[in-house]
Amino acid sequence: MSEDSLYQKSNLERLPEMSKLAPDAFKKFNAFDQAAVADGVVPQKTKELIAVASAHVTGCPYCIDIHVNNAKKLEVSKEEISEAIMVAAALKAGSAMAHGVNALQAYDGENEELYQKSNIKRLSEFGELSPDGFKAFNQFDKEAMKPGLISQKDKELIAVAVAHITGCPYCIEIHTKNAKSLEVSREEMAESIMVGTALKAGSAFAHSVNAMESYDA
Repeated sequence: MSEDSLYQKSNLERLPEMSKLAPDAFKKFNAFDQAAVADGVVPQKTKELIAVASAHVTGCPYCIDIHVNNAKKLEVSKEEISEAIMVAAALKAGSAMAHGVNALQAYDGENEELYQKSNIKRLSEFGELSPDGFKAFNQFDKEAMKPGLISQKDKELIAVAVAHITGCPYCIEIHTKNAKSLEVSREEMAESIMVGTALKAGSAFAHSVNAMESYDA
């Protein structure tokens, strides 16, 4: 292993040091993290798929390694992992695409209200402004979200969680309504959001080992 590598599995062995440096917060984060991914109204297998997808949005290599292995222990297949990652990719790209309507508003000088539901109606304008890219994006998005080895309901739970990580209000609105139409309960939605929240916070927490490595260098 190159000494120049910023990410090594062994770095995580330093994570317990945080329990001495910030003991109360460390204890409470661990309790939250464990509760968020525990079996509930959303089964643990689905939660680990949400976690894998979320980790690919936060870009945390430690989280990817941990949750892919957790999912594998729950007999999640490589194909299911791949489907979850595609949903994450669609949502991350979709956040940028959806925010394009804000760019149109800004360009046209109509941006006093930065977020209005009605803004999303302008999305179709990209079909004329950038037809090939817009068509390709829509095809990818539909393919990523259609039911496969992962059910459409679980894909929408993944999408809701990831939308809370990207912070896209349009995506939250769209995928919450999609989930509701599939009879996802408020409790299921809330548990999925908590997994996304734990992964977003967990990415920052995991990177603390890099801070310690840098501090001690």
